[in-house]
Amino acid sequence: MELKYEKKNTYEKINKVKEEAMFDYADDYLSFLNYAKTEYRCVEYFVMALEEAGFKNINDIKEALSVGDKVYYVNKDRSIYAAIIGEESITSGMNIIGAHIDSPRLDTKPMPMFESQNLAMFKTQYYGGVKKYQWLAIPLSMFGIIYNENGEKIEIVIGEKKDDPCFTITDLLPHLAKDQMELTANKFIDPENMTIIVGSIPSKDDKDNKVKNNILKILNKKYGIKEIDFARSDIRFVPSFRAKYIGFDKGLIAGYGQDDRVCSYATVKAIIDIANENKVLKKTAVALIVDKEEIGSVGNTSMSSQAFDIFVANLLDKVEENSCNIALYNAMNNSKMLSADVSNAVEPMYQEVSDIQNANIIGCGVALEKYTGSGGKYSASEASAEYTSYVMNLFDKNDIAYQMGTLGKIGKGGGGTIAYILANKGIDVIDCGTAVLSMHSPYEVTSTIDVYETYRAYKTFFLN
Repeated sequence: MELKYEKKNTYEKINKVKEEAMFDYADDYLSFLNYAKTEYRCVEYFVMALEEAGFKNINDIKEALSVGDKVYYVNKDRSIYAAIIGEESITSGMNIIGAHIDSPRLDTKPMPMFESQNLAMFKTQYYGGVKKYQWLAIPLSMFGIIYNENGEKIEIVIGEKKDDPCFTITDLLPHLAKDQMELTANKFIDPENMTIIVGSIPSKDDKDNKVKNNILKILNKKYGIKEIDFARSDIRFVPSFRAKYIGFDKGLIAGYGQDDRVCSYATVKAIIDIANENKVLKKTAVALIVDKEEIGSVGNTSMSSQAFDIFVANLLDKVEENSCNIALYNAMNNSKMLSADVSNAVEPMYQEVSDIQNANIIGCGVALEKYTGSGGKYSASEASAEYTSYVMNLFDKNDIAYQMGTLGKIGKGGGGTIAYILANKGIDVIDCGTAVLSMHSPYEVTSTIDVYETYRAYKTFFLN
């Protein structure tokens, strides 16, 4: 009998069959990362995958739902919920896994374009927690949804294809950066200077702002938009980097937006695979994928919106149960949840910020975190001992590789997830996700085996 707890490298006990399954899963995950670089592209991808697996839009269903029925609900094209109806009453509780699909990025300001020193540029507003210097001097792709004056929707993606141009933010050369280099990392880049170069060829027909006007003409000719249309747009700039395996052994995965698309992909993939295998569930399984977590879970596509409550109320109504408030409250209060969000892995060159004994190590399985928050557990969501034990025992019985961790040493920082919002509804919830290196950078790194164990953990949770 082993008395002490020791984290072990999951690769040491992997067999050939599991290794093949791991790489099959990882190949599909890489394809997802390279397509779904914005929240609305994630929802689009998930809707196609869910419908292919037989899920139906709950708004299109008139008849009552029964055991085994599969439904989804899209909230304003930025969040999505999916469910498989189980044998037991929904009011007895659901098995819920929730992740988010927004990631740090650069958004344009409402009126972004200006000209300076023969360059046309876009003003930006950074989104989420970023180290600003990491976004300079890298290739950027543009993802835009723009409405013109006629209310027509125009989608623009530039920088993702092999022959596409891309965009960038230039940085000061080291020869003239003496004063800049004396500033702290948080101060040497003024966020107002994070302007993206979008053009440099002047118009021959204009006297002023020749480059800006030339770019406006190009955009009008190709997409039918005017400068004022930027005000009715959602334009994001994200890294153009392709997601790829890292290392001679392919043991790691690098890509933009793995926080938290590694968990959102695993969540949807798990519920789809259960549906395709025609598994009969005791508890109704619910996958929720939301927006705006990186900026505090605010807004009508975030976890703080009423969209999830509306979805569950619709489920209650369509299985001919009582859909009044008390039924909804009971359904929430009796549910169990995994808050599917990433955590940090110990950075080999920066170990001093981690309590190694209570830290997540790359390659040691999916990370369970009993609490989040900062300092004295401020703004924390904390799982009870009873519920933590339930999840650990479930994973042990199903041979899921997992590790217990926390987000760094006390006082070094901290962070939160959507867990507290669901906990406030009475749901038992614990954070459970993939450990990440270089989190919130333009090129985050995960372990291929951890990515696969995350999926296995979620599927196991849905099935029990």
